[in-house]
Amino acid sequence: MNTVKFYLFFAIFLFGFKNIIGQTPDGKEMRGVWVATVKHLDYPSSSFLSVKEQKREFVEMLDFFSETGINAVFFQVRPAADAFFDSPYEPWSEWLTGEQGKAPHPYYDPLKFMIKECRKRGMQFHAWINPFRAVATIEFADISKNHITNRKPEWFFTYDVNKYFDPGIPEVRKYIVKIIKDIVRRYDIDGIHFDDYFYPYPVRDENNKIVQVPDYKTYQKYNSGFNNIEDWRRNNLDLFIKDVYDAVKNENPYISFGIAPSGIWRNKGKDPKGSDTRGFAHYDYLYSDVLKWLKNGWVDYVAPQIYWPVGNKYADYKTLVEWWSKHTYGKQLYIGHAVYNAGKDAASRAWRNPEELPKQIRINRKTPEVLGSIFYRASSLKKNPLGFCDSLKNNYYKIKTTPPEIPFIQPPDTFIIAENDNKYELPPTRTDACVPFNVFVTELGNKIMVSWESKEKSKGLTYIVYKTASESSKQIKTTSIIAETNKTYILLKRRRLPFFRKKYGITVTATGKSQTESPASKVVFVKL
Repeated sequence: MNTVKFYLFFAIFLFGFKNIIGQTPDGKEMRGVWVATVKHLDYPSSSFLSVKEQKREFVEMLDFFSETGINAVFFQVRPAADAFFDSPYEPWSEWLTGEQGKAPHPYYDPLKFMIKECRKRGMQFHAWINPFRAVATIEFADISKNHITNRKPEWFFTYDVNKYFDPGIPEVRKYIVKIIKDIVRRYDIDGIHFDDYFYPYPVRDENNKIVQVPDYKTYQKYNSGFNNIEDWRRNNLDLFIKDVYDAVKNENPYISFGIAPSGIWRNKGKDPKGSDTRGFAHYDYLYSDVLKWLKNGWVDYVAPQIYWPVGNKYADYKTLVEWWSKHTYGKQLYIGHAVYNAGKDAASRAWRNPEELPKQIRINRKTPEVLGSIFYRASSLKKNPLGFCDSLKNNYYKIKTTPPEIPFIQPPDTFIIAENDNKYELPPTRTDACVPFNVFVTELGNKIMVSWESKEKSKGLTYIVYKTASESSKQIKTTSIIAETNKTYILLKRRRLPFFRKKYGITVTATGKSQTESPASKVVFVKL
């Protein structure tokens, strides 16, 4: 009987402990908050605060979040082609000093100050950037003479009440990448972060028809073979995201780059790969193919904004978490939560339920691929809606932790390993399929992602992945095939406890339509 009681107690202890520790085996978990600066949504509370008041307001906000258990701040440093930092390219934000282009007085660099304060509290700082919004609410905007919309008016279009960079113009994309490179180069940030704003959210006219984005002339000028403007727009964003990722990693490979799209990629009714939902789809209306960016390794993480409650008949929270967990392609997954929806006066019964947000945290923690949460937004979280911050502080975030590390992928030439040589006795090979190259190994908690590249873009290629249990290149003849895939990566499970793991060699070949096999890639060693 005592034995039964012991195991029952132990099981209850483990269940409760899981609720307060982080999501990864080492207890790490993203616990982030978005701080919006556009139109004073979160910070600063007014454009007319003194420098001393600005600093005090930010410090008080950080102290509250630190006590709550938050470990990362996603701060909007560039809300509308302006800057909450000392930029050589764009003017100071009107929401900082009350006048666009006017520096804080006495002078200080808010971004350096905020990063320093985050470091004091062991918190990460991610620079949140709105890439294409140039003017927010044109009628009331304060635009300086040297603002980019005045210097390069041909780069922009007006849609509804805002002005936007035209993503179809190559010079526009290069300009924004330059802004991002400058931030990465000069500031000790932890990441570059985009939210869901790319092409503008659609609006409807008086006849309830969607107003078209006015970029048809750009499409005529820069279209390079696309049959429709929608795919062309998506390609513009593909090019941009890849350029941003490359720029960030070239400047500092330890800095992360991630996206927080709206919660629905596509609906299953329109695309069989989509989620079982009926809602606004990021792919169809904002022309952002986030899955493509994940597949191609152009982002380090994705943080979908799943702003619906559990049980919503159009977009159920749990359904979307499960869908995204199956479509990370080896990248990290965080979930964005709609804290602003919760409260005793909320429109729906679900958001008046004090258990709704804690229930979402529990769903996240039962989903191994989910490595944490980001809450929208700071002002809403500070109000402690329905006691949610108390739940975080006293239960879910009671044990402090740090965010999961973004795996650092070393260049293949400096990676750990041995190169393929004549001692390896691989299957007979021919050269009608290209040799896989740039074989990378990425650690993802209890999984290992092995990825590679191929010059041959044909969809007819199949990649064969070999594993050997020997640490010696001389015994490669003992290899076994562990995977055949048409993707350029595989995920391998590994033992939870490091001292149980064994070392294996991994190499990849490719076969074309003729079924002949290419020479092998370089060999990388992993512990599984």
